[in-house]
Order: sequence, then C-alpha cells, then structure tokens
Amino acid sequence: MSKSHKDVEFEVGAGQKVFKTFDEAIAYAVTRALSDGRAHAIDVLIYSTSGARWWGGDIGVESYNEDPHATVFERIEILAESVGRIA
Repeated sequence: MSKSHKDVEFEVGAGQKVFKTFDEAIAYAVTRALSDGRAHAIDVLIYSTSGARWWGGDIGVESYNEDPHATVFERIEILAESVGRIA
C-alpha cells in the first residue's frame, strides 16, 4: 500500500496542520501530546470512494457510502505521556 492517496488527508488539531501521510500526522500528534500532556485528534478526511477503499478496504467503502459528505471520516485520538527513566 502506498503511503498516501490523492483523496485522503490527515488533519491534526482542527485545521492546525494537514498531512498527506498518516505517518506524518502521527509524528506531529505524538510530539504535541508529549509537549503539552493533552490528547490530540487526527481527523481522517476522505473525498472519494477510492480514498475510502485505500484507507479502510470494503468496510471503508461501506462506511463512506453511508454518508459521503461527512466532514470527518474517522477520528483517532493520540495521548502520549513520558514516564521518565525506567531502571
């Protein structure tokens, strides 16, 4: 599977940053969560049936077809916490 699809974007922080790859979005969300101790959402934005298939396979297409105009296809919350050194 390729790392991006032309009809899929990953938005972190309600429009703060938009990424073309999930890996970039995760890295940004984890960095933010570690720096401020809060959860940060990654919103998966899908603009076509082919994007839904790329992201979620047949189940993704079913979900997309239920409401193709949904603002957010899926929301993933990231919470990261440093617990210090482990001896």
